[in-house]
Amino acid sequence: MSFLMRMGANAIAILLIGYLLPQVAAADGVMAALAAAFVLGLVNAVVRPLFVLLTLPLTVATLGIFLLVINGLLLWLVSAVVPGFHVNGFLGAVAGSVLVSIVSGILTRVVP
Repeated sequence: MSFLMRMGANAIAILLIGYLLPQVAAADGVMAALAAAFVLGLVNAVVRPLFVLLTLPLTVATLGIFLLVINGLLLWLVSAVVPGFHVNGFLGAVAGSVLVSIVSGILTRVVP
């Protein structure tokens, strides 16, 4: 699947989660969601593998549950970088990252 299709699916997922979850908001609409999807893709490609490698013992000890914390922190990082995209609180970031992953996964499976 091309990068643009995946970024579009993530942007749609971010917009949808912004409507479903009050802690996550794309205040500037579609442009903020596209920017957040782009930065989220970059963060997942560059920063996430480093975090996963550094926290591997803790991730193994918690049977992978700590990956939810990492995903939440990365979504929180994206909200700090992208203007117009806001995540309120750590639990909102974790819930938002889980929902964005689920919705994005469904969208990438549906779109050919």
